[in-house]
Amino acid sequence: MDLIANLSTGFGVAFTPINLLYAFIGCMLGTLIGVLPGIGPVATIAMLLPATYALPPVSALIMLAGIYYGAQYGGSTTAILVNLPGESSSVVTLIDGYQMARRG
Repeated sequence: MDLIANLSTGFGVAFTPINLLYAFIGCMLGTLIGVLPGIGPVATIAMLLPATYALPPVSALIMLAGIYYGAQYGGSTTAILVNLPGESSSVVTLIDGYQMARRG
């Protein structure tokens, strides 16, 4: 029962409105910077890390996770639309995504 109590406490902290707002902001910033070719998730986190210094620790980690996954998504967007992978994990998306986008 201790596991379920800890899990519900974690979800209670993570799903507060302010933490959801930080996750949304992190995803948007990560996507905007991740679209740039050659700038992957690690570089995006390194650039946006000072933005989290004034935040509480839980909110900062949630925002950094949003930045990371937003940058992953932004790299795949570049691979599909421009035929240029933004990072190494989007190379497979590049193979079929660009041809599918050209055909509509």
